[in-house]
Amino acid sequence: MRTHLSSLLVLGLLACTGARTSAVSEPAASHARTPLPFIEDDYPRALAEAKSRGLPLFVDTWAPWCHTCRSMRAFVFTDEALARHAGRFVWLELNTDLPSNALFQEKYPVEFWPTFFIIDPREEKALVRFAGSATVPQLEKLFEDGERAYSGAAQGPEALLARGDALYGEGKSAEAADVLAQALAEAPADWSRRGRALESTLTAQYGAKRLEACARTALAELPKVPHSASWANAAVLGLSCALQVPEEGTADAQALRESLEAKAREALSPDIAMPGDDRSGVYDVLVQARQAAKDEVGAKALAGQWLTFLEGEAARAPTPEQRTVFDSHRIGAALLLGDPMRVVPAIEQSEKDLPDDYNPPARLANLYRRLGRLDDALAASTRALSKVQGGRRLRVLSERADIHLARGEKDAAVSTLEEAIAYAKTLSEAQASPRMVAALEKKLADTKSK
Repeated sequence: MRTHLSSLLVLGLLACTGARTSAVSEPAASHARTPLPFIEDDYPRALAEAKSRGLPLFVDTWAPWCHTCRSMRAFVFTDEALARHAGRFVWLELNTDLPSNALFQEKYPVEFWPTFFIIDPREEKALVRFAGSATVPQLEKLFEDGERAYSGAAQGPEALLARGDALYGEGKSAEAADVLAQALAEAPADWSRRGRALESTLTAQYGAKRLEACARTALAELPKVPHSASWANAAVLGLSCALQVPEEGTADAQALRESLEAKAREALSPDIAMPGDDRSGVYDVLVQARQAAKDEVGAKALAGQWLTFLEGEAARAPTPEQRTVFDSHRIGAALLLGDPMRVVPAIEQSEKDLPDDYNPPARLANLYRRLGRLDDALAASTRALSKVQGGRRLRVLSERADIHLARGEKDAAVSTLEEAIAYAKTLSEAQASPRMVAALEKKLADTKSK
């Protein structure tokens, strides 16, 4: 999918596997080749520069575990077409795994990864908060919208879009959803911002937990948007919402899901140009739809197509950084097929190619455990722990406890979970939420009772 939804941020394999340490270089995740002059992990410096230059501040909040973030960094932010925009903003990238960036997250909450903010430095007010991936043309529209909001020049539907963006930037998802829906209703049929506005509306509705409204908005508005990456993103967002709409109290919940599933299947059409990671996200949500329909045969067939697609994308990727974008989804598809060994060589190669990246050894620890290679799993976990801090460290420790249990080492599992809980309590709630701590505490209690 275009974003890594916050509903996935539990102690699981695909959502989180670790974080970078500030002492370790991580070329795989850097903006080393971007034509945009990003400041790394220094909000006060970027804010001061934006104030002194009289420019809005563009912020890319990302995480090394987030495949969509890495896709943006490997395929989009490296595009030389962005060079002409370098002077429009002060540019900042923030790794949300790093404890040093927790204060920014407390001020500007991140629900989805990646999230792009455009901030007015005069008031430290978020003018735009846009969640998910974007192509270069989509980014360019976002730049224009941010500048209009900064200058106060927006009028008509654009003014409503700017207002909705600002409300969402303030964390007011429900109010943002209302204003953005109004923008869609009042805009002319050929409005050039309709696709972008639809994506933002659906994201705000999801954030406000208006799942049925999100699904119905997608179904109603998709015919008004040309086939494009925005259309595909909206179809997948709509289906994601529909899959969470309860049957009880919704007369046509099944029909709603089926209609949006058909739209999402259209998003796989080759006539829609989108990044490989976004196309992979379409497969991901379609598999979820088949599972929700209790169609295991259909889910497995889709998973096979998904993995074949991912293997092809990885084979065509010219750099290790671009190839590893597909690692987490390759693991997910392989596990759905019951064939984890199919992806082990690729993840082992990623660790060789990117020795400073914690993700490959953390993923290998999980795969090796599933394959019964417990010594290898523990060694891989140790390698990941040597590189990880912040909230992602909790995931690595949780997985390490599972390895100890598989080895019959209950005391070591208990000690590892206690270490995770103690570390979590040193972190900001922006990086270790009460829900995450509660999950670790429950796991510890369950482990002690075994």
